[in-house]
Amino acid sequence: MFQRKPLAALVAGALMTMAAGANAATTYFDNFTPIAASAGPTANEAFPLTLSSPNFTQLTIADRATQNTLVPGSNSGNWDMITANESGPDAGRYLLMPYETGTGGVQRIDLQDPNYNTRTVTIVAPGTQGFVAGDASRWTPWGSYITAEESWGTGSQKGRLFEVTNSTTAAANGGNFIQRNVVPRVSHEGLAFDSQKSMYFIDELNGGSIYKYVSSNANAATGDQYFDKGQTFVAKVDGGSNANAVGAITWEAITTTTGTANAATFSAMVNLGGGNFALDGRAAANLVGGTDYQRPEDLEIQVAANGDERMYIATTTTNEVYMFNLTTGQSSLFANTSTIDLATGLAVGSGLRSPDNLAIDAEGNIYIIEDRNGGVDDDIWFAKDINKDGDLLDAGEGLARWASNGTVGSEFTGLYFDKLDPNKAYVNIQHPASGIDRTIQITAVPEPETYAMLGAGLGMLALMRSRRRKTA
Repeated sequence: MFQRKPLAALVAGALMTMAAGANAATTYFDNFTPIAASAGPTANEAFPLTLSSPNFTQLTIADRATQNTLVPGSNSGNWDMITANESGPDAGRYLLMPYETGTGGVQRIDLQDPNYNTRTVTIVAPGTQGFVAGDASRWTPWGSYITAEESWGTGSQKGRLFEVTNSTTAAANGGNFIQRNVVPRVSHEGLAFDSQKSMYFIDELNGGSIYKYVSSNANAATGDQYFDKGQTFVAKVDGGSNANAVGAITWEAITTTTGTANAATFSAMVNLGGGNFALDGRAAANLVGGTDYQRPEDLEIQVAANGDERMYIATTTTNEVYMFNLTTGQSSLFANTSTIDLATGLAVGSGLRSPDNLAIDAEGNIYIIEDRNGGVDDDIWFAKDINKDGDLLDAGEGLARWASNGTVGSEFTGLYFDKLDPNKAYVNIQHPASGIDRTIQITAVPEPETYAMLGAGLGMLALMRSRRRKTA
């Protein structure tokens, strides 16, 4: 009996190791074979994706037609960027996303509701406060939801940022929708928070800049506190007053510490009428020499093994992704049309066009989502950075087509990797020709041999227990 105990302990230890590997922050999304070409039109819009592994599955979890059948006119469509309630009660239970239409709104999907007809609800009604072109979507460090307009109106009437302070509890159309005017007006899309709780954002324009808002109360418990006072800066790369630059990053203030225009940007203040003023962030950036990029869109922050924080920025017009190392203050080019396509071993060339959204999985891998034509050439690319050094220049590194969209007239948007389950992700199919926007859940499972090894180990333990009972 004393000889059997070490063997049992050995087997049990091996099983524990396998289980830990399967359940830790390990993703199976990076185990796939690159897709060689974009998908053609899908035969069934409920299953619109061509996936790069037989171990990936897809499922429609919400669609616009159902919502407008149940409550006519409640859903204006163009579902955009996705996030979840990443902290607080029921963390990870809800997906949140805005409508990128002329009558924007916000909807919530309850992932724990098994009833397809009740799990999705509009919490900010289309057109509330004149909200248009909702695009940005991020959970905040203090535990609420923010979105913003990817729109620019004459006199900076749009380009506003809003907070929904009750996003997980609001009833239909009951979202507490608050404009945060301390943030300068720009055409918003990407939003990201660093470890110091500074908020980064972009101006989605050919000639748009990169911005940072630093709250006077970074550890605020509410949005009222975080957005009460704060200073906004614009990035100047390699000296500024330039375009598409890489090199040393400096951050030039465009407001005072209370959020009002400073001496250099006073002429960028816009009188909105009724005693209300706003800072035109676009004009302010130009006044101080902010570096221009060509339709910067989304932002994603990755923490490297050495603790460096790297912010990735997609620029649609120039087909590029830049990397800002926020720790070292240096920027570089991460991906472009010269990056190797891992399916061919050649430069990706025209295979990569209009990079729009970015996403990051549980292991820090970056994904690039194109703004192109579904059923023709709309893809998600996996950036294989083997040594996670912030470039794709080492042997074996490059881009690999990870998924392709077959829904005619649509585009991918909002890819989001579940922060609590490393093998679940969500993506929206936006503005299809059919008019039926969808949210698709993508799930990755282990290779079959992983389960076989686990089953064999459990069988061995069962056999040993049986023998132990017979000899007792």
